[in-house]
Amino acid sequence: MKKPLEMQIHVVGVNHSTTPIEIRERLAVSSAHVPDALSSLRKYVSQGLVLSTCNRTEVYSIPNSGSSSQPGIDFLKDWANISKVDLLPYVYCYHSEAAVRHLFRVASGLDSMIIGEFEILGQVKQSLEEAKKARMVRHPLRNLFHQALRVGRRAREKTGISKNALSVSSVAVALAAKAIGDLTRCKALVIGTGEAGRLVAKALKERGIAQITTTSRSYDKASTLAAALGGSSVDIGSLGRELATCDIAISCTGAPHLILDLKSVENAMQTRSHRPLVIIDIAVPRDVEPQVGKISNVFLYDIDDFTHLSELNRKQRETEIKKAMEIIEAEVNRFNTWWQAMEVKPVISSLVVKAEDIRQTQLDMTLKKLRHLSTEEQQSLDAMTKAIVKKILHEPIQHLKANTRKRDDYITLVNDIFQLDKDKPE
Repeated sequence: MKKPLEMQIHVVGVNHSTTPIEIRERLAVSSAHVPDALSSLRKYVSQGLVLSTCNRTEVYSIPNSGSSSQPGIDFLKDWANISKVDLLPYVYCYHSEAAVRHLFRVASGLDSMIIGEFEILGQVKQSLEEAKKARMVRHPLRNLFHQALRVGRRAREKTGISKNALSVSSVAVALAAKAIGDLTRCKALVIGTGEAGRLVAKALKERGIAQITTTSRSYDKASTLAAALGGSSVDIGSLGRELATCDIAISCTGAPHLILDLKSVENAMQTRSHRPLVIIDIAVPRDVEPQVGKISNVFLYDIDDFTHLSELNRKQRETEIKKAMEIIEAEVNRFNTWWQAMEVKPVISSLVVKAEDIRQTQLDMTLKKLRHLSTEEQQSLDAMTKAIVKKILHEPIQHLKANTRKRDDYITLVNDIFQLDKDKPE
């Protein structure tokens, strides 16, 4: 028996569960570099998308030929200029139904460090939009991502997976509170004014922080964010001076280079007489040089230090995770049914075309013998023969469309009986 049509959909990637930040930051693709990444990806696959967040970098693709995840692995290796020895221990590969299930889990927030977080749905949507702009996605990968967005929304609407959901930003602030205690007398410095910076500043405000100062490469953006929160802003050139006076610094710039190196923090600590400083780096690649954590009275955390709080969040949502997985499994089956139906469409089309050719030929021969028929009678005869053909084809077509194990036998049988393959052009 012919094998069912296999989904030639592949995902290759690394995430917070499989890969330390030292490797993830090398594979990260900033939003500014996504167009270049997609342009490069075109050399490896027929269709593809790049999903890169602080917790993951993944490539979803349909290969040019064959069924292999190797092109996706090669792209990641070449794009990040990383050796196979460094990459392969951490990379995961899914294809066919497993790839679909993985994407639906990602879009639903089940594969996130912070279960149920909302940001990932917007990031999946953005990755699709970028791929559309680059003309790197079309049917069927485009259809898969549209369904993933619907699944992500449905999982959140039908379960409590995202009820009172945490985010990377809110967990960062919770970690600061755990490290320093009462925030109402503290001064915080937020480095970066993108979406993450905005959410961090908002979370600090909600925690009752005494003072918020913002800074970024764009002083105007820093000033706008500070004004919205009743805080202050400084030029990025004043970063060292601000480090000398703040209690907490949270960095989230998305820059490809270090924002705080060892020397700059050492200088700031001397100015502040080594008064304790909490630095939380939620950027990937990291904004803060790791050696900063070795400075006396500097308490440095990066995103991989969120594990304890994220596990607690997961345990609180175990029941809702099961409910969301039921939705995901149903949607995986739905997509699988749609995919398998793609194999049937050309067979049904060929069957209908052949039946119509036979009907039209026989009708023309009959009408030549019945020249006395009026136009109205000829039209009635035409309609009647169409109805007969439609009625005869109804059951075979329904059997072809049915999602059963016998469908592949039906496809072969219909092809043989009606000799559809012989009608195809060489």
